Amino acid sequence: MKLTTFKYYIHDFFIKFRLFLVKFIDNVLFILSFIAFGSLIYKFGFPISQEVNSKLYLFYIVFANIVFWGLLIKILFIFNKIEKKRLILKLSILFLLLIIFIIRYFFDENVTGSIPVFDFITKNLILYLIIISVFIIEISQKSLKIFTGTINPALVFISSFFILILAGASLLLLPQATTKSISIVDALFTSTSAVCVTGLTVVDTATVFTTFGKAIVLILIQLGGLGVMTFTSFFGLFFMGSSSFKSNLYLKDFINTENLSDVFKSLLKILLITFGIEFTGAAIIFFNIDKEILPDILSRIGFSIFHSISAFCNAGFSTLSNNLYDINFRFNYNIHLIIAFLIILGGIGFPIIFNYYTLSKHFLRNIIRLLLKKQKRYYHVPRIININTRLALFTTIILLAGGTIIFFMLEYNNTLKEHNLYGKIVESFFHSTTPRTAGFNTLNMTMFYQPTALIIIFLMWIGASPCSTGGGIKTSSFAIAVLNIFSFAKGKDRIEVQHRQIMDDSVSKAFCTIILSLLVIGLSVLLVSSFDIEKNILDVAFECFSAFGTVGLSLGITSDLSVASKYIIIFTMFLGRVGILTIIVAFIRKVKSLSYEYPKENILVG
Repeated sequence: MKLTTFKYYIHDFFIKFRLFLVKFIDNVLFILSFIAFGSLIYKFGFPISQEVNSKLYLFYIVFANIVFWGLLIKILFIFNKIEKKRLILKLSILFLLLIIFIIRYFFDENVTGSIPVFDFITKNLILYLIIISVFIIEISQKSLKIFTGTINPALVFISSFFILILAGASLLLLPQATTKSISIVDALFTSTSAVCVTGLTVVDTATVFTTFGKAIVLILIQLGGLGVMTFTSFFGLFFMGSSSFKSNLYLKDFINTENLSDVFKSLLKILLITFGIEFTGAAIIFFNIDKEILPDILSRIGFSIFHSISAFCNAGFSTLSNNLYDINFRFNYNIHLIIAFLIILGGIGFPIIFNYYTLSKHFLRNIIRLLLKKQKRYYHVPRIININTRLALFTTIILLAGGTIIFFMLEYNNTLKEHNLYGKIVESFFHSTTPRTAGFNTLNMTMFYQPTALIIIFLMWIGASPCSTGGGIKTSSFAIAVLNIFSFAKGKDRIEVQHRQIMDDSVSKAFCTIILSLLVIGLSVLLVSSFDIEKNILDVAFECFSAFGTVGLSLGITSDLSVASKYIIIFTMFLGRVGILTIIVAFIRKVKSLSYEYPKENILVG
């Protein structure tokens, strides 16, 4: 009996010790990852001496070893098979990086000299990758714990953007991020514009920011375009191996998927599609750059990556002082077209891309099976292209075609005068695309006729499609409003499209979005015109519509705005990106159902 009791205590002690050790290692790695990442920011953000640089280098090596042995110990003391597989994957990635580091460290000249790739992969770069990888994994895993509480998902969404904006502004204020010091409001403005993928700038991105500063802006654009929670949730789920029902329920709303079991797959698809399109766009841009303009291959690569990400995320930031109106790129129609298509793909919305991906996959599967004679006929696919996709796509095509034609007619003998006929068509298409929340410009916008500026304001207000990287009231809201007018005119009490009825909830949200957008933009115009009374009202209205629609186009007044007006534009950009309805839902408790009903009365509305 005593022996059995002794064995029980030993077993219980071992379990408690194992849990304590695993938790202790997790906490140490989490704290060390923050310290290491902070030291990395310190290294690149501040001018440091050679002595400090050497000490940091030694710390990075120690950090890599602690992480390696910490993960190895965790694998030995964890019995959960799924979690163990994820830990082995982490360890494998880290081990591979360490092997490359050892090769670079001990065989720098004799071995690596004959391998071209090692000219780019330096010892320092490997250590940086280890630190960044561990930091992303740790912060992602911790972020999933947010969803285990009772926090409103809308509040989490808003907070993630707010925190990212503040972090970005802090990084842009670092001495090594800029060629000259900038004010706090300018750093906050730039960070908000990048995170909210707007593109309005109060300082010249090309000359004011260093390579480090531009890298920060690019990271903010990428995180802001897809949403920081999309990245952290994916890596958290990937390396944790499992998630709770509650966290999946929360994440379902973030990525707009119906099936709880498809949360991770949807996140993976979003990231793969995003990086795939951005990589393809960067490659096409790279091969269309004149080598005489950018003779250095690294400069061409950097330019291509920056503009591809900026275009797909509908940000409108450029490393050129005059944006794409730069004299060296003004007539490069191939680059203009690829950026226009990247803008469209980024603004069309992931649900639409998923729909057509599924349809294409079904079509190819049928064709291949027919060619291989594994089936005799083409099998019908269930209804994949839903009303949401049809409505958003049809509205997008109408706005693009209509905008191109109107712009071509209005600006033919004005800003398009220096282009040939093909160039006029391309630039008209480009400037019909870019107001849909992108913000690039290839023409001198200060020379636009007033009717052209009004058309662009209208396009900026509508913006992109839902669940995309763009802003505005969204194509679906505009389409529902137009369809409601025709339904009312026909005497119908509901909106019907292609034998489908649009839910009342969608109609209510659409009209709330439209009314709230006009109220916010109207208030923004009033305040900016009050603080900068000397500014033309059309210029101010254009600026405010651009900010709310997260577009980034301007008639040239952004950098001349007063400090108060800059804060108004910052707030307008933030509201336009996160959505006013999202903020209302986050701070007002939602009534799930009403168990009563009052008598109904008609209200005179016209």
